[in-house]
Amino acid sequence: QVQLVESGGGLVQAGDSLKLSCAASGRTFVNDVMGWFRRPPGQEREFVAAMHWSRGTTAYADSMKGRATISIDDAKNMLYLQITNLEPEDTAVYYCASNYWAWSVKTTESAYDNWGQGTQVTVSS
Repeated sequence: QVQLVESGGGLVQAGDSLKLSCAASGRTFVNDVMGWFRRPPGQEREFVAAMHWSRGTTAYADSMKGRATISIDDAKNMLYLQITNLEPEDTAVYYCASNYWAWSVKTTESAYDNWGQGTQVTVSS
């Protein structure tokens, strides 16, 4: 059974940096694309970043380019999202997700099969 468990959220100040983690378990993910999405208060869930587990290809939302870095630690089965220069607009529940046996990196929510429960990030101004 696939499990994705996010951690690392919290209350931070604008301008701070934060690194979110996602522990992946239940099977091998080497052929998967792993993604980060977020749901701001009162809004739809939106794409943040994604990465192919073994190929290393990445994609980022335009709003996150230059501020977000997605990475994978294969030995630990961990996915990370580092965000710098946080803004109040980054306040959201952040989710990690997996797209099973994916050839290319997808940015649409519907492409992802398994989801974590989310971790809250609140950025104060």
